[in-house]
Amino acid sequence: MSSTIKRNKYEIDMCNGTIMDKLISFSLPLMLSGILQLMFNAVDIIVIGRFSGSQSLAAVGSTTALINMFTNLFIGISLGANVLSARFYAAGKDKEMSETVHTAITLALISGIIMVFVGLIFAKPVLELMDTPDDVINLSTLYMRIYFMGMPFFMLYNYGASILRAVGDTKRPLFYLIVAGIANAGLNMCLVIIFHLGVAGVAIGTVISQLISSILVLRCLYRSETSYQLRFSKLKIQKEYLKQIFQVGIPAGIQSTVINFSNVLLQSSVNSFGSIAMAGYTAANNIFGFLYVTVNAVTQACMSFTSQNYGVGKWKRMDRVLIDCLILSFVAMMILGNSAYFFGPKLLTIYTSNSKVIQCGMEILLYTTVTYFLCGFMDLFPGALRGMGRSGVPMILSIIGTVGTRIVWIFWIFPNHRSLDILFISYPASWIITIVLQVICYYFVRKQLYAKMRAEA
Repeated sequence: MSSTIKRNKYEIDMCNGTIMDKLISFSLPLMLSGILQLMFNAVDIIVIGRFSGSQSLAAVGSTTALINMFTNLFIGISLGANVLSARFYAAGKDKEMSETVHTAITLALISGIIMVFVGLIFAKPVLELMDTPDDVINLSTLYMRIYFMGMPFFMLYNYGASILRAVGDTKRPLFYLIVAGIANAGLNMCLVIIFHLGVAGVAIGTVISQLISSILVLRCLYRSETSYQLRFSKLKIQKEYLKQIFQVGIPAGIQSTVINFSNVLLQSSVNSFGSIAMAGYTAANNIFGFLYVTVNAVTQACMSFTSQNYGVGKWKRMDRVLIDCLILSFVAMMILGNSAYFFGPKLLTIYTSNSKVIQCGMEILLYTTVTYFLCGFMDLFPGALRGMGRSGVPMILSIIGTVGTRIVWIFWIFPNHRSLDILFISYPASWIITIVLQVICYYFVRKQLYAKMRAEA
């Protein structure tokens, strides 16, 4: 049933020894991985903005929130695979670990294929619903349809990487993304500058780079000599493990999808100011995207460390993990969030030389970067709760706090005071409300778990 875990040099022992240094060792490659994935999109935007004009820039940028809304349900489900794998791995349950891996990879392949058809069929109707301007909509539709052709590769990479993260290996997924990122940048330059393919060129470059990263992560799992070894002949959905993956993953995915839906509503509000504001939002969105992957890396660390310690019953260590993650997230965001605003004008010139676009971008950055530590806190409590297998209630609270606040803002406050300033104050306002709700939830779940532990002792 169980075995002694032999760790390779890429894995981290999350259940013994000091915590903060291991959290940093786990989080840093994950932050860099997230930054590289964002750079896929940033390179698309920079090359398009410089070589194909502001219409093409608006076309690529206006699809970001929409693509995230479509994909985040399945990416959220991969968190379920991460939590389950971490628990089985820490407890030395090799058979269960292997069956979880094969179920997760099969699920990734099926969901990727479904997403291809979703993108092809629904791209244009949804862009029309978002009031995408007539001068941009055809280019946006073309970009989305090509982008979604790469969804099977995108899903396989993300699910494969989530299994590696469950055992503490965040370094190899980073190496694979570096290779894919270099390929992406090279393809963009070639297809846009030399072949003048515009938005189609950057979409094709992204799909090929996702293919490369998925091949590398599957090869890593295939060549592994441990319980997470992948064999294509064993690929099948095991209902027992699928159910457990879904229990954690579906609430996480729904939460992420609904929050992105609120960002789509926000994008629609920005669209109403015209293509200058759209281009400013596209550039600013890219900058605070880099902040998001930093806080998200700490959240992922919190979830994996909590899950492994939950698997072996180290309850007090789970408390220490959360405290250290809160400290790490706060320090990182104080430095990066304030730097992003301070260097904002220079950063925005990377994307565009239009002074009006830069001015719009700075208005948005003021309310989103300096306060970004709040977003980190907001995500950490649900991350810890997911690690304990509790995903449903945090999802509901996040939706009420984040999405509820933004919907009230967009439909009742914003129409009476139409400006970008008023629109983006909704970010810190929604973060504060959600933190209060999540802290209350965490307090009661923790109390319940400690009561259960004392009863079993």
